[in-house]
Amino acid sequence: MTDLFRKLRQAAHMMVGIPDYDAYLRHMADHHPAQPVMDRTSFFRDRQQARYGGRNGGRCC
Repeated sequence: MTDLFRKLRQAAHMMVGIPDYDAYLRHMADHHPAQPVMDRTSFFRDRQQARYGGRNGGRCC
């Protein structure tokens, strides 16, 4: 049930545009382990900039 709740929560956040910091941390650990990660506040600001004022759409890969 926990996995279902996590997926539902993630889907709800995606629908309203709230970025998923935990997914970002998993992605960085899996794909970019040597790079430093942003703290939660920096991550949120970066996602807002990518969504509303960024040029590249906010994707790293």
